[in-house]
Order: sequence, then C-alpha cells, then structure tokens
Amino acid sequence: MSHGPPSTPLPEPSITLTEGWHCQHLYYRFDRAALAAISADAKRAAAAELEAILDPKGAESPMRLQTTAVSGNRADFGLMIMDSDPLKIDSVRHRLNASKLGAALVPAYSFVSLTEISEYVPSVEQYGERLIAEGETKGSPTYEAKLKAYGGRLPAMNRQRLTPEFPEWPATCFYPMNKKRATNENWFRLPFVERNRQMAEHAQSGMTFAGKASQLITVAVGLDDWEWGVTLWGRNPKYLTEIVYRMRFDQASAQYGEFGEFFSGYIMTPAKMLAHCRVTG
Repeated sequence: MSHGPPSTPLPEPSITLTEGWHCQHLYYRFDRAALAAISADAKRAAAAELEAILDPKGAESPMRLQTTAVSGNRADFGLMIMDSDPLKIDSVRHRLNASKLGAALVPAYSFVSLTEISEYVPSVEQYGERLIAEGETKGSPTYEAKLKAYGGRLPAMNRQRLTPEFPEWPATCFYPMNKKRATNENWFRLPFVERNRQMAEHAQSGMTFAGKASQLITVAVGLDDWEWGVTLWGRNPKYLTEIVYRMRFDQASAQYGEFGEFFSGYIMTPAKMLAHCRVTG
C-alpha cells in the first residue's frame, strides 16, 4: 500500500476549453473553371448559402467569425474563427466543403492554435517589481498609482487575450512565427529573466501603436508547424507596416524571431467579399 501524498485528481477529458478559445485561420482560392460551370441562377443560390454559413451572427456560428478579402495570389479570401469547441470551428470548414460552392473552393492555407495568457504577462506583483527595477520607489504615490492602474487594466487585458473582440478596423494581416533554436541562438535556453526582459521591450514597442493597430498572439505549439500565430488589425494598412517594422528591431524579433508567410487583406462581410472576388455581381 502506498503511503505517499494523495495524487491530484485529473480533470475530466475534454476538447472544449474552459479558459480561452480554439482558433483557426483558413484561406481559400476560388476555382474559376468550376465557377464558370455554374449557371447564374445556381451561383446566386450558392452565394446566398455561403453568406449564411459565414454569417457571424448565424444560429450555427462559432463565437467569432471574421471574413477577409486577401490581397495578392496566396488566397482569395480568409476566415478567422474562434470558439471554446474546436468541432464548432471545424463545422464551418465542412459546411463550406459541402455547400453548393464547395467544389469551387480550393484550400490555400490553414493554421490551428489556441488563445493564451503568455507567461511573459506580469502579475500585479511582478509589475510592481518591474517598476522598482525601472527606478520607482516602492510605496511612493507614483508607484502606488501605477500599480493600481495596472491592476485595474489587467483583468480586461487578459479577457481580450483569451476571448477577444475583433476590432472594427479595415486592414488585417496574419503570419506564423517561431523562436529560434539554433546552437548559439536558442531562445529556449535563455534564462526566464532574460526572455522576460526581451518580451517586455517587445510589448512596449507594441503599446506605442495603441489606437492605430491591435495584435493577438495565439499559441500553436504541438498543434501546427509553427509555434505562434500573429494576427494584426489596423485602422490603416500603413499602421501594419509600421508596427511590424518597429517591432523587428526589438531583440526578441531581430535575434530570435523566425517568420512564415504573410496573409494580408481587408475585412469584409461575406457578401462584399463574394462581390469583390467577382463571384457575384
């Protein structure tokens, strides 16, 4: 008989997240030959069906569903889908495949990830330690004011990281990224305090774009080929260029970042996307 400490009970098996959401980025091209084979009346009916599937307020829709008309030749349109249940996200993909326009949809790219609160997001206590390291005196009015302000913001910031609202801004881009594991540039062999310092610098760069650009990082470690996915929204596409350029100079990116393909475009309703892609109209 074992006399050791009682084991911690394991949680019930589940694919539904109790904290945060599953996320998929899906990108498609239209097969023009397949579209040309569809009659005008059938195409209108097929377009209406696709619009219903991609309606973010539809009865079967996941918690978040955003449609993008993609610039360039990598894809014609993209979807960003989020929900606590990954099968609800997958159902969008299968409904598209099974739709009247399904034969004309060619998958171009996909990325599977989860929302998260990064280990580099400081707690209130850790933020206080950072203030002291930056020269503030513990207990001073300035220190207490900054600590209280951060503590007030943190719950809302963490909700936005886990269950984000998508900004009502027109420009967007997505790209996957890794941290290097080269022999002399291995991010994961750095002490946590150094990784934390570099990520704090990185976060400060992003904060300078408040009101201009918004960023969401989702984690794909163990789920996809890349470790993280970065989604950016901008009030103007120029802000996307500026924030990426600025943050590339931070050590965490300049020395340790590796980046995949970029998918950039513009947020549209499904109906406007179909018209823009010359499927309707």
